[in-house]
Amino acid sequence: MILRLYSSVILVWDFCIIVVFFTMQMLRSLYQMIRLPKRKSVAGEIVAIFGTSRGVGRDLALQLAELGAKVACVDINSTENDMLVKTINGSGYIAHAFECDLTNKNDIIRTTNAIEKRFGHITMFFHCCGVPSPRSLVAEPPPIQTTLNLSVISHFWLLEAILPKMKRNNHGHIVFLTSVAGLSGVKHQTPLSVAQFAVQGLFESVLDELRIEKFLKTIPISLVHLYPFVLTENCRNDIRMRIPSAFGTIRSEDAARKIIDGVRRNELEISIPKYCLTLCHVFKLLPRRATLLLRELFDTGVDF
Repeated sequence: MILRLYSSVILVWDFCIIVVFFTMQMLRSLYQMIRLPKRKSVAGEIVAIFGTSRGVGRDLALQLAELGAKVACVDINSTENDMLVKTINGSGYIAHAFECDLTNKNDIIRTTNAIEKRFGHITMFFHCCGVPSPRSLVAEPPPIQTTLNLSVISHFWLLEAILPKMKRNNHGHIVFLTSVAGLSGVKHQTPLSVAQFAVQGLFESVLDELRIEKFLKTIPISLVHLYPFVLTENCRNDIRMRIPSAFGTIRSEDAARKIIDGVRRNELEISIPKYCLTLCHVFKLLPRRATLLLRELFDTGVDF
């Protein structure tokens, strides 16, 4: 009887503590919506960006280098990657090109070792590979195994190679990029959608691992939701949407600037554009049939 009473008291006490901390976190989140957290410096950070030959990855490399980071530009396309590094170094900043096939575990290990030999331990890394372009979403889907290896399995290999050293140094930041295909799915692109959903599941798992091991304050993690139909600067003129005014476009360099701003503020989830993620969260609260009707209305109807 006494033990049962004691257990009940402890349970009530724990519940009260959680309610207090939950309320504090809600108030803190509301406060941060009004007054954004202070940006941290990235000067001197050793940043590895995987997928720098084009798009947002390329602009992330340029802008992080301008902020004083030492940037390892990693891509399988060595020609475009080398040109990018020449541009960065020619502007007086620090970068080096590395060629790597992210579908090959041994190549990933070799590349991360080469980055460490050149700059030191990686303190930040961005995984930009696997995020589709607008055209790829309406084209024939790539082979299933290739899609999963590039968009999902490579994350595990990179984490195996980099995260333990971040934990030893008690310092780092991990950034995953995913697309709208991981929030609502895309017709005729099941492998891609599954891969993008998997990246979000991986984010949740790593986030919980870092929380349990008490590393979340020193090794934050961010998930970036990109909407390819909005990042359409290179093919803007031949994309036709059902409701163009509901979407608009944004240049990749502007998207990269917003991503870096969110990363520097240690935001857990970043959305480009920001309102789309809020809409997706709201849709999840609605009945399934209602969300399907809304998708019918807002379906981008992308055509080329």
